[in-house]
Amino acid sequence: MKYKVKGTATIHSNIQLAASKSISNRALILRALSNSPYPIENLSDCDDTRVMVEAFSSHDHLFDIGAAGTSMRFLTAYLSRIPGEWIITGTERMQKRPINVLVEALNAIGAHVEYLKTKGYPPLKIRGKALEGGEVFLSGGISSQFISALLMIAPTMEKGLIIHLEGNIISVPYIKLTLKMMAEFGVKSEWTGNTIKIFPNEYRPVKYTVESDWSAASYWYEIAALSNSAYIELKGLFKDSGQGDSKVAELFVDLGVSTEFTADGVILTKTDRVAKKMFHNFVNEPDLAQTFVVTCCLMNVPFLFTGLQTLKIKETDRIEALKVEMKKLGYVITDREDSILEWNGETCEPETNPVIATYEDHRMAMAFAPAAIKLPHLLIAEPMVVTKSYPNYWNDLKKVGFEIEEI
Repeated sequence: MKYKVKGTATIHSNIQLAASKSISNRALILRALSNSPYPIENLSDCDDTRVMVEAFSSHDHLFDIGAAGTSMRFLTAYLSRIPGEWIITGTERMQKRPINVLVEALNAIGAHVEYLKTKGYPPLKIRGKALEGGEVFLSGGISSQFISALLMIAPTMEKGLIIHLEGNIISVPYIKLTLKMMAEFGVKSEWTGNTIKIFPNEYRPVKYTVESDWSAASYWYEIAALSNSAYIELKGLFKDSGQGDSKVAELFVDLGVSTEFTADGVILTKTDRVAKKMFHNFVNEPDLAQTFVVTCCLMNVPFLFTGLQTLKIKETDRIEALKVEMKKLGYVITDREDSILEWNGETCEPETNPVIATYEDHRMAMAFAPAAIKLPHLLIAEPMVVTKSYPNYWNDLKKVGFEIEEI
């Protein structure tokens, strides 16, 4: 299936954003660990959260989490401490996403996790039991989801857990988000230098409401930047958010979008400010990279983006995917060192009717769709991949005046 997308250059609307899947999935783990009787309010209805909900309500011992990377990592750690024998698997792409760092760390502190096919990758067999805990040494350059998975189960371990992070730490805001939420469920931590300490403790049940998703908001910032005139109210966002992607409000100032915080969320308006060139290290906000690559090219703003080392192990190799798909639109992007993307203004002949491949990656679909504001013909392949994080995305685009036709 493909969607033919036609944009609109003038937008005046309000959007109830999707709930944050990052917060939702953490909240589900913490709710389970606290034996809370309270439901999570404003829980995300995306695929990644749905598979978590199904796992917690299932009486099976086999869990297929599809393409949900967060769920794979969080549930692997959670199940390692639940008595019983469990199998967790996912899509073909998921079975190519490495998980050895988490598995080795879990086994080092008393877990029993083994690989069923290829060493270092799902599917996994887990024999859940009480965990001793202790100390683990991890590279600070790994996905924060591995670290968060360990942190959330740390208080339940006999000795608690001390995590030593070696080298530069990436995605710090996501680790801070995990620790903040753990504190809201009654467990405090100590983070000094590159060492995080969690002592044995019990979570307490609390009533919890999930904030809207700043990652989803980034596509509305992109839409505002590419428009001729925009006034967009996004509901459910907080100024003091623990989400790293809230950085989007600051970054888009240089691409012509101002942010006003209100009691209900934010209001975006189009301005005339446009940077001559954009530089940013995305080490703390890697999920924003696709949004900024597409936006900058279509606004003719050269860029140098660094800190993208985790993009190769996301739902797809996002660095390669961006190079291939942007070339279809007439932009030649270069990369180096597996962590840098650059565009110096070089262009090529665009395809007449470009079809954007989405690579089973929700962010490819959502980052490229706004390009229809500037382009006369744009097709998005496998558009329903957006259900991974933002199921109502296409309906929201229609609400503000985009024309979307299934072909």
